[in-house]
Amino acid sequence: MKISVYVDGSGGSDGGFGFFVKETGESFYEKKSEITNNQAEYLAIISALKKFADTDDEITIFSDSKNTVNQLNHEFAINNEKLRDLARESWLIIAKFSNLSIVWIPRKENLAGKMLGS
Repeated sequence: MKISVYVDGSGGSDGGFGFFVKETGESFYEKKSEITNNQAEYLAIISALKKFADTDDEITIFSDSKNTVNQLNHEFAINNEKLRDLARESWLIIAKFSNLSIVWIPRKENLAGKMLGS
């Protein structure tokens, strides 16, 4: 089965992150203050990865954070130590997947952004 997971996060004092599963309508959101936008985007992806780590389904994670997508796909360098730690955590979980894509989409197409109200 193909599963499309939309992730989004926002930083700042009212920050948080989460994901929305298009096929099931399932959503997850966690408030987390005092994180940066980039950290929130990573945490959103990590939460989605953990949710589907034990599935054989074809998973596509959609994010409107070009930076995060390109870093996780090894196309951009990661110069921030906190983000590097989050990327390492992501890659450990990514290794469990047989069929995973992490894809950039424009913000207006991000279903999670609409759902999370960011």
